[in-house]
Amino acid sequence: MTITPPALSVFETLESEVRSYCRGWPAVFDRAQGARLTDEDGHTYLDFFAGAGSLNYGHNNPVLKRALLDYLERDGITHGLDMATTAKRAFLESFQNAVLRPRDLPYKVMFPGPTGTNAVEAALKLARKVKGRESIVSFTNAFHGMSLGSLAVTGNAFKRAGAGIPLVHGTPMPFDNYLDGQVQDFLWFERLLEDQGSGLNKPAAVIVETVQGEGGINVARPEWLRALADLCRRQDMLLIVDDIQMGCGRTGAFFSFEEAGIAPDIVTLSKSISGYGLPMSLCLFNPELDVWEPGEHNGTFRGNNPAFVTAAAALDAYWADGQMEKQTLARGEQVEQALLGICDENSALGAHYRGRGLVWGLEFADKSRASAVCARAFELGLLLETSGPESEVVKLLPPLTVTPDELDEGLRTLARAVRETA
Repeated sequence: MTITPPALSVFETLESEVRSYCRGWPAVFDRAQGARLTDEDGHTYLDFFAGAGSLNYGHNNPVLKRALLDYLERDGITHGLDMATTAKRAFLESFQNAVLRPRDLPYKVMFPGPTGTNAVEAALKLARKVKGRESIVSFTNAFHGMSLGSLAVTGNAFKRAGAGIPLVHGTPMPFDNYLDGQVQDFLWFERLLEDQGSGLNKPAAVIVETVQGEGGINVARPEWLRALADLCRRQDMLLIVDDIQMGCGRTGAFFSFEEAGIAPDIVTLSKSISGYGLPMSLCLFNPELDVWEPGEHNGTFRGNNPAFVTAAAALDAYWADGQMEKQTLARGEQVEQALLGICDENSALGAHYRGRGLVWGLEFADKSRASAVCARAFELGLLLETSGPESEVVKLLPPLTVTPDELDEGLRTLARAVRETA
């Protein structure tokens, strides 16, 4: 496929230089359905990006679209702040019946605002309010959002520098295998907690991703997560799991922490919780932590009712039984086998892979190769992004609804892109 870069005059002259994805994908997209996008010139692209994980059920999923159109056509409430609406009630009932009750999770549900960083800010604020302490522990290569509180617990130096002010009250600790297994898990962390001369203020909470998506597809072992949960209990710290990108079935189970058998005190969700790419986020927490005063934390767009409609439809369609989890794990095995073949074929490049469910990363000894592979993949009609602090990992994030044939097509295109950039 030959792609002629479009004349991006209005984007180049009017839009801010902060734009990023469009630089790697020089096309003007017009339509999308399922796992494919089409640009205004009629070129079709297979999407292994899925809105950075916000389109787990694909573009314009027909089941969700029908529910949304029916709601809009009957003049359903669009903007509702935190007022009670029929759409919110339907979502809460579906979430309770399809997600919380089957997992015996007692969480209260908070709607903090439309984006993931809103949910993280609410989680941090609540943890500090409950514990009466200001310090939060995060992990190396973590990413939790772009607002100031979230940036303070984010590891990426480039993103942190954009804050323009000191980012305080956060302390980083080594993520699983950060020290290549040479140091016992949490040895440094626990020593600091117990040493009165360490200089570490007693933390209110620890925030963690079970799989670091933006950080390079770094997968925490279940035993590491269990040890972290135990440490938090013993040291009177709340455990926050940021499931914004890895939740909603991305790793197989609805919550990414289920495999480890832990129950965090606080969980943040966003991205695919609306199911349709509509802005929506949740902050979930144990009932005893619900110490908010009415209106103490709010937001104008925390009542995005069209998102409630598509979210409820997604839960009813895909999470009423265990089929979605089984399908995702099967698709994940398909990806793993293909990546194994790519790495074997390109062993001279020092290629290796890692991941869970339908989130995978492919890395090479030459850190610049990932960007070249993604650029060639785009030319071949496949959307991929990079991740990691140096953009050194090719990140695979296809919709959970991708078919085996589409998955095979994308993986063959990836293999070709690797060969042609070698």
